[in-house]
Amino acid sequence: MTAIPMLLSDVLGGYRLTEDEAALLLKTPGRDVWKITAAADEMRERRAGDVVTYVRNQNLHVTNICKNLCGFCGFGRKTTDPGAYCHEKDGIQAQARLAYERKVTEICLLSGVHPAFTLDTFVDLIHWVHEAAPGVHIHAFSPDEVAFAAMKMHCPTTEVLARLKEEGLGTIQGTAAEILVDSVREVICPRKVPTADWVRIIQEAHGMGLRSTATIMYGSYESPGDQAEHLGLLRAIQDETHGFTELVTLPFVHTNTPLYLKGIARAGPTGREDLLMIAVSRLFLDNFDNIQVAWGKVGLKMTQLTLLSGANDLSGTMFTDDVTGDAGASGSDYLDPKDMERIVSDIGRMLRQRTTLYEMV
Repeated sequence: MTAIPMLLSDVLGGYRLTEDEAALLLKTPGRDVWKITAAADEMRERRAGDVVTYVRNQNLHVTNICKNLCGFCGFGRKTTDPGAYCHEKDGIQAQARLAYERKVTEICLLSGVHPAFTLDTFVDLIHWVHEAAPGVHIHAFSPDEVAFAAMKMHCPTTEVLARLKEEGLGTIQGTAAEILVDSVREVICPRKVPTADWVRIIQEAHGMGLRSTATIMYGSYESPGDQAEHLGLLRAIQDETHGFTELVTLPFVHTNTPLYLKGIARAGPTGREDLLMIAVSRLFLDNFDNIQVAWGKVGLKMTQLTLLSGANDLSGTMFTDDVTGDAGASGSDYLDPKDMERIVSDIGRMLRQRTTLYEMV
């Protein structure tokens, strides 16, 4: 037996991978890739069964004006840039009413971190959405947005989180994570919160009953070792809080991004890397039940392959995703559950609609 099959056998027997071993698997070339994906698929069957889930949701775009203007992003604008927008109450509620008519169970706020926004702005957004779409779960506000609101209010981040929860926030977004290694963050998102603050705010949210997603954006500037370090932080948080609902894997979409256009980042991950990110995440994150594939970023055929490589969740219907579209991806707006059913049944699995918190509908 070579090293990788032995390692995979150990993992399936209950051994917990180290970060160095995860990095080794993430770098694997050749036919050993299929051995890793097969082991991950077996682990997926044990943890999540043969059901593939999705949530009926809609992204609601608030503004593309952002204080961060990260190099990996093609969405953010300065206030004076052509195409910059910030929706007021009428625009927000028009989107929310449309979502409600589409019978969504979740509305996800997609927004730049507008330099003029405050905690009161976030509370207004929650209220406006609930007025137009009563009973719909609101998934919003990253740790970076929470930290920004706290800075504006001169108060602790715990106070911001408690107010958001009290005003009707359902879950917070585990976004703004990208890669939780500060040497990478200094290159790809220098204006966002450092790793320690992201971790602390997520732990605070989980501690007060606000669950969150966990995310990883891969394929830009980081190394496999950086990816493994990021996964290690997520696993440690989950050991402590059990507050993550799923891991959302987000391949870097490069086409219109400053990092790529300046030659700092590469042209996103390859198909091998997409499969290995899903598979290694499944094998390494032994305390996560759900691994999600971003169908709008990888395409439907690769999405189906990831379901054979450890993934069990198809994210949501979304309806709109300007963040991915502005970065240069096509076909990222809406995935009909009929199309989900086609690719899921084709591999012998069962499609089920879920809520944000993974209760079956």
